[in-house]
Amino acid sequence: MVMIGKLSGTILEKNPPEILLEVDKIGYEILCSMSSFYAMGDEEQLSLYTHLSIKENAHILYGFISKDEKTLFRELIRINGIGPKVALAILSHLDINSLIKVITDGNDTLLAKTPGIGIKTAQKLIVELKDRLEKLKLNNENHKNIHIKFKKNPNIKQASAALQALGFKARESEKMLSVIKDNSLSTKALIRQALQNKESFI
Repeated sequence: MVMIGKLSGTILEKNPPEILLEVDKIGYEILCSMSSFYAMGDEEQLSLYTHLSIKENAHILYGFISKDEKTLFRELIRINGIGPKVALAILSHLDINSLIKVITDGNDTLLAKTPGIGIKTAQKLIVELKDRLEKLKLNNENHKNIHIKFKKNPNIKQASAALQALGFKARESEKMLSVIKDNSLSTKALIRQALQNKESFI
């Protein structure tokens, strides 16, 4: 099966969130995030990084103005319960800079404002994407600062270990700690706050 990773051609039509891109006399219907739409401007010639979604009754192309956006899209759809439609909605609601900041800051409230995303799903997304972001090869400046941001509070690991010793699973302890935004808390304070919030996650 041939996978389409990038297309360059002439824009024939724009009907957000879809564009019609002509490449070698073939017209490709491509769904794009609004962030990509805004970045296109009035250009007629365009190159897009693409992701081909294959279903029983349809082959759908998703297009992204940057490789970073495509990478984040693919990370989003790896999460259980997040399909291409919701992933595209997230990238339309938040550009790359904003999405990375939301994840590193644990801002579930802002992420939950995305259509189709509730607060619990937002919290789940943040927990699952935090660890992955460190390992991704992105060119974004916010991404380059992630390693520093994640290590601001050295007590997180100790707090997580303590919660697991109390009987919580590793994933549960990560969720309970992920939404605590104060990076100056001691291990005891982290544990106390995590336990106060446990009903929202367990």
